[in-house]
Amino acid sequence: MNFLKRLFKIGQAETHSAIDKLEDPIKLTEQGIRDMKENLSKSLQALAEVKAMAIRARNDNETYTDNATDYQEKAMLLLQRAEKGELEGAEADRLATEALMKKAENSKMAETSLTEKDRFEKSVVQLEGNVKTIKTNIGKWEAELKTLKARVKVSNATKSLNKQLAQIDSTDTVSLLERMKEKVAQEEALAESYGEIANESRSIDEDIDKALEGSVASKAQDELADLKAKMSKGKLN
Repeated sequence: MNFLKRLFKIGQAETHSAIDKLEDPIKLTEQGIRDMKENLSKSLQALAEVKAMAIRARNDNETYTDNATDYQEKAMLLLQRAEKGELEGAEADRLATEALMKKAENSKMAETSLTEKDRFEKSVVQLEGNVKTIKTNIGKWEAELKTLKARVKVSNATKSLNKQLAQIDSTDTVSLLERMKEKVAQEEALAESYGEIANESRSIDEDIDKALEGSVASKAQDELADLKAKMSKGKLN
C-alpha cells in the first residue's frame, strides 16, 4: 500500500512539474477536457439510471396505493354481503380480515416506494446539477483551449521572428554594408577607368587624322599652284 502511495505521489509530482514548466499546456488541457467528457458520460449514465429508479418507485407507489384502496373496497364488499345474508358472517370476517391485511401490506409498500421515490428524485436533482456543471466546465475549457492555441501560435511566430532578429549581429550587418559600398566603388572606378581608356584611344586617332589632314591639304595646295602655273603657260603660248 505504501509503495502504491509513493507511486501516486511521484505521478502527482511529475504532473505538477509539467504544468509548472508548461512543457505542453495544450495537450494537458486537451487531456483535461477528455477526462471531463468521460466524467460527463458517466454522470449521464448514472442520471439515466437514477431517473429510471425514480420512475419505477413512483409507479410502484401508485400501484401499491391502488392495491391498498382495492383491498379496502373488497373488505367492505365482503361485510356488505354478510349483512345481506349472501355470505356467512364468519367467512366474511375471515376474508375481510385477509383483505385488510393485504391493504396494510400494500399501504406499507406504498410508503416505502414513496420514500424511495423522494430519495431518487433528490439524487436526480443533484446529478442534473453535476451534469450541468460539467457541461459548463467543458464549454469553458474548450473556449480557453481555443484561446490558448491561438496564443501559442502567436507566441511561436513571435519567438521565431525574435530569434531570427537576435541572430543578426549589427556589427556584421554594418561590415557587410561597408563591403558592399567598397565593391560598388571599385566597380564604379573600373567603369570610369575603361571610359578614360576609350577616350584616350579616340584622342590618338583624332590626332593622327588631323596630322594626315594637314598633309593632304598642303599637297592639294601645291597641286593647285602647279595647275595654275600650267594654265598660265598655256595662255602665254
